Amino acid sequence: MEAKKLIRIKRWKMQEWPKVAIIILNWNGWRYAIECLESVLRNIYPYYQVIIIDNGSTDDSMEKMKAWAEGKQEVLTPEPIHPLYHLSHPSIKKPIPYIYYTRKEAEKGGNSKLEEKLTKELQKYRKFSSEKNNSTSPHPLIFIQTGDNLGFAGGNNVGLRYINKKYEYDYAWLLNNDVVIDKDALIEMVKLGENNKKIGMVGSKQLDYDKPNIIQVLGGHAQITYRSIGKDIGSSEEDQIKFNRNFEIKGYICGASILIKKRVIETTGILDENYFLYSEETDWCYRAYKLGWKLFCSGKSKIWHRCGASSGKSAEKVFFGRQSIRFSLRKFIIVNYYTNRNRLYFTKKHFSKYFIIASISIFLQIIGQIIGVIVYDKNKIFRIRILLKGFVDGIKGRTGKTKEIDQILVKYNLK
Repeated sequence: MEAKKLIRIKRWKMQEWPKVAIIILNWNGWRYAIECLESVLRNIYPYYQVIIIDNGSTDDSMEKMKAWAEGKQEVLTPEPIHPLYHLSHPSIKKPIPYIYYTRKEAEKGGNSKLEEKLTKELQKYRKFSSEKNNSTSPHPLIFIQTGDNLGFAGGNNVGLRYINKKYEYDYAWLLNNDVVIDKDALIEMVKLGENNKKIGMVGSKQLDYDKPNIIQVLGGHAQITYRSIGKDIGSSEEDQIKFNRNFEIKGYICGASILIKKRVIETTGILDENYFLYSEETDWCYRAYKLGWKLFCSGKSKIWHRCGASSGKSAEKVFFGRQSIRFSLRKFIIVNYYTNRNRLYFTKKHFSKYFIIASISIFLQIIGQIIGVIVYDKNKIFRIRILLKGFVDGIKGRTGKTKEIDQILVKYNLK
């Protein structure tokens, strides 16, 4: 059945489909990234190009990903017994042609002549080669090195600036490096977007990588108000047929999978880099929503997401004991500081007249977190300090990457 569907789609001309740029941001997670790429490059959508952005990794991620494309690096995850193993195995045929850009080169639009040359060569090769295990993309990979950790917003914006220099792209799909996708994931999202001109962004059904039939979130969050930035839709429920539908989201779409029309980017702008990490997709979606664009989830578009991999130290397996404690502490610092601070920034930006009320509400929630730390945690003083710092910096209006947080991570060998 899958083979027949793929043949039918390939018979249609690529130009009859909108061109999609799949932007995958990586930071110290090359093992997960190449598993993600393996799943992406076998999806059935006929007209897409993959852009991999490395956010200044310190674990040789770029070299490892290049080696994978050249056929010199194996796919190391998951174990063959994992229920999602088939989404990334057997491996796509190598070598896969690619072009490497620095941030400066990419933001100028790259080398169009070289891209056209490699695309023609690749399409000629695909025409006369066996289709088994070939990449389904008719374009070479684009690797971009930012040179520094620019955060979720800054890193993805490098890719968005690159495609904004190109006339041929119709959509951008921002995809986490710690996900694997179903073969139908992209085509279902595009079909939904194309069926309604008012739809500006589309999300996926996000399932748990380690519990593949359990929903993490159905597309996104229910609502945005000055008191809260949303409640998960469908969180922790078992996947069922009733969830295989399209529905509107009044809040925001989760950043692990956001398909956005290029003309929406032209009206809303790119991601706000003042957030650095967390709440940036909330802001982006809310800006689009205020301009009249609709947000939707495609229940037929399925991705599987690892919890917390992107905020951990690296993509290495976390063992019990000291490494597990370090991973947990690093995640606590980053998530709680930036989440608490950015909620206040978001409120001040979009609901300024309710800022005092919202600040009190957020502070009371932080008090609840502090009580939990006092009761259950050994590092009480340290963690309370992080919780309060996020709130105080939010009140002060601090934005972007915070040097003091980086210094704390370095001091405790958590960087």
